[in-house]
Amino acid sequence: MSTREKILEEVLVEEAIDLNNEIILYNDDVNTFDHVIETLVKVCNHTLEQAEQCSILVHYKGKCTVKTGVLAELKPQCSALLEAGLSAEIV
Repeated sequence: MSTREKILEEVLVEEAIDLNNEIILYNDDVNTFDHVIETLVKVCNHTLEQAEQCSILVHYKGKCTVKTGVLAELKPQCSALLEAGLSAEIV
């Protein structure tokens, strides 16, 4: 394997690892479906349908991955969800 191929492989592995971050949204007894849906549309750029599906999954399953991606992009989104009163974390 050439040096160039090794570097390319390292970059691909790094990118794959970097994209494995997720924002998990948790169920609570405080927020309404409408608030959760509006917040997901605003903060995570979900379509209305995506946000509705996530809110239903959170309600019945207790949690749902609402966004995946690069940690640097997810941090401000997760903070915005928390500021809106939702329960979320990055894993």
